[in-house]
Amino acid sequence: MENPYYLGIDLDDENAVVSFFQPNRREPETISMIAGSEKFQIPVLLAQKEGEQQWVIGEEAAREDVYFAEQRADRLLGRALNGETLLINGTTYHARELFAIYLKKILLLARGLGRAQKVDLIVICLDRLTKERVQLFSELAKELGIAGERLTLIDRKESFYYFTYCQKEELTLHEVCLFDYRKDEICCCRIKRNQKTKPQLVTLSEETYSVEPAKKDISFLRILREAFSGHIVSAVYLMGEGFDGDWMKESVAFLCRGRRAFIGKNLYSKGACYAAAVKDGQMDWEYAYMGESEMKGNVCLKLFNKGVPEWYTLIRAGDNRYEVWGSCEVLLSGTPEIDFWLKPPVGREAKVEKVTLADLPQRPDKTTRIRITARPLSDTRVQIQLEDLGFGELFESSKKVWEYEMSLGVTR
Repeated sequence: MENPYYLGIDLDDENAVVSFFQPNRREPETISMIAGSEKFQIPVLLAQKEGEQQWVIGEEAAREDVYFAEQRADRLLGRALNGETLLINGTTYHARELFAIYLKKILLLARGLGRAQKVDLIVICLDRLTKERVQLFSELAKELGIAGERLTLIDRKESFYYFTYCQKEELTLHEVCLFDYRKDEICCCRIKRNQKTKPQLVTLSEETYSVEPAKKDISFLRILREAFSGHIVSAVYLMGEGFDGDWMKESVAFLCRGRRAFIGKNLYSKGACYAAAVKDGQMDWEYAYMGESEMKGNVCLKLFNKGVPEWYTLIRAGDNRYEVWGSCEVLLSGTPEIDFWLKPPVGREAKVEKVTLADLPQRPDKTTRIRITARPLSDTRVQIQLEDLGFGELFESSKKVWEYEMSLGVTR
């Protein structure tokens, strides 16, 4: 790969923030629709002038002197998930159709400013992942002509993880905190790593605090004192529109006492860019993250290849449960049983779960081919499907299929 080009998009129902990254550059760059400005948020808003076919997005779509309410569509992510329809200039549209137009405009904008002929990987960061959201973006990717392997979804906490460990080492010596202030709540995410494990296991905890709007400075100071109590924090990041304005006085003085602090609105989109580079194998990565959407263990098979034992991993700890699945085909030798090794992300302990293929037709040794497929049901449960494929022209398949559910043995 000559010089890959990655897009990171932080997206919710209100705004999108878009960054692009090439590994030969020092860090990702963030797109602003206003030249020379650091106004990075692009409203999730689509509009069409009356009598015209051209669609516009963002701030241009928000101009009330040009567009009336009936010519605009907002909150497109939520509307698309709900299957809504909207009336624009007398024409009825499905919300997902309008959302696809918005995303296409975003991608064209990013490619144009980044001067790239093609995008190697797009990582979209959402506030949370659900099966419905993953399905929506999978369908939209096909409509936009994006191959499935070129689009990945992560949540904001995972984006924070990638961003954090792509910074200078002195910023990650101890714990790192992110304060995300939206409406009247501040969400504090605390991230730390275990340097004694290989890979280094990263954990993230989360707390939510209420803010008194009339006493924001005092409220935030109280939150900082509580969040830092008993912890050594190397760096702090402030995100969200709640931090707009010149109101932090006492709180910022306490915040910067022995810590590095940063404020901005493009951390998540930059983190998504770093995630793209890591997932595409363009950055060395010595960390494993166990978030809400990540598998909490490995599902492995111990196979023999020309008499030499080797491990084959069907499900890998740390992979996104909404996207990962594993499959392979094996020849049975000995009894009609298959051992699955369930391993934690670190350490050598493993649990062996034996699966018996009941009523499998009797055949000579190594003349039964079995297809094994593993699909996550949650971050701690995996469904295993085994299918008898027979053995070429010698033995036809019995068409038998066995299904088992396995727990990775993680307690919460």
